[in-house]
Amino acid sequence: MDAGATGASPTSPLTERQEARRRRILDASARLAGRGGFDAVQMREVAESSQVALGTLYRYFPSKIHLLVATMQDQLERMHRTLRKKPPAGDTAAERVTGTLMLAFRALQREPQLADAMVRALTFADRSVSPEVDQVSRRTTMIILDAMDLGEPTPDQLAAVRVIEHTWHSALITWLSGRASIAQVRIDIETACRLIDRTAPKDGAP
Repeated sequence: MDAGATGASPTSPLTERQEARRRRILDASARLAGRGGFDAVQMREVAESSQVALGTLYRYFPSKIHLLVATMQDQLERMHRTLRKKPPAGDTAAERVTGTLMLAFRALQREPQLADAMVRALTFADRSVSPEVDQVSRRTTMIILDAMDLGEPTPDQLAAVRVIEHTWHSALITWLSGRASIAQVRIDIETACRLIDRTAPKDGAP
């Protein structure tokens, strides 16, 4: 068995060769999903496109759902790197987070079939995919906290971040299903992001 191939656990980091193989797999997954959506991502085709054996692919990602959720986490990491280089401006934390999430949304909008495949995988994920889903959630939280740029967040602000994350995910689903316009998505995200300013510590509060 390819030791350490079953994910990026802190106790079993991937070797350079394994990381390169994982990179090819994720790129192939994104490419196939971008062309044909959720149904186009077939494990055998991913293996062929990434030039790995099918058995090796399953050691890295036990199912298509694991693979697509990991693909979303990878896409969010790429967005995060881009946003760190040029973060959206804004006078308040709410404005900065709104700008950041709308940029992320528009990046997904440019590849709607890929976005739909990843979001469907998140929706279908069961407990076996919890580690990958948690990574997506942590990355989204990090993106929001970086955009807030407020130092150490308070418990109330962390609660607001969770509400914002849920709102963004729900907005993606409603937009992808054709039940919400981009304008409505922005309104919903702006409304949720106002919670950040409302939960800011009062002057003189700890």
